[in-house]
Amino acid sequence: MSGPASVTHVLLDLDGTLSDSEPGILRSLQWACEIEGFPIPDEAQVRSVIGPPFEIGLPSIGIPDDALFRVINTYRERYETIGLFENTLYDGIVAMLDGLADAGLSLSIATAKPERTAVRIIEHFGLMERFELVVGATLTQERRAKHQVIAHVLGLLGLDGGGDTSSGGAPRVVMVGDRDHDVLGALHNGMPCVGVTWGYGSVEELLTAGAAALAHQPADVVDLVLAPYGSGERP
Repeated sequence: MSGPASVTHVLLDLDGTLSDSEPGILRSLQWACEIEGFPIPDEAQVRSVIGPPFEIGLPSIGIPDDALFRVINTYRERYETIGLFENTLYDGIVAMLDGLADAGLSLSIATAKPERTAVRIIEHFGLMERFELVVGATLTQERRAKHQVIAHVLGLLGLDGGGDTSSGGAPRVVMVGDRDHDVLGALHNGMPCVGVTWGYGSVEELLTAGAAALAHQPADVVDLVLAPYGSGERP
């Protein structure tokens, strides 16, 4: 009987996990709402919708269903030319990526941000060579939800989410993200998620969704990723 599998791959969210993208998203969404004639959301409202696809979050801040894609398209006009560069890496992220690579782990981006935009951001930060894959959402409906993005990454890598967890061993793949949709998307694909608390989701949100552990600073991530979680195990 073979022993438990070890972690070989890490999938990382982008917004709120590697970078603080809030300034560009805030200004671009406020601009879009003003142009389209809707109340301008405040900082807290915008923060609440960062992460999942906007068609999921914008109704919660008052954008009606029949205007969603109009607002999103207007938002993209500013975000894709200006807003995506109003964005900074969190302190300690480069050292975190170095630590994960030094541990022999393959790193890939799995974000609900449109893939073409995610690639531009990673290129802007000079980080492309650190990742095996940079995968995001499509602009059409076939790959929008986080679980779909994660499943697509796993397919490209030739992996499933599980590994041998029957004896409590570590799965081969671990997700790292800051919102409940990162956790739920990981669990949907049979892997644990390490939640990070410096992003846009709360501790309560991450734990309620089923995060396997919480990282309070980037320096915590390597050890937590390598911890012996069972697939889908709650804290």
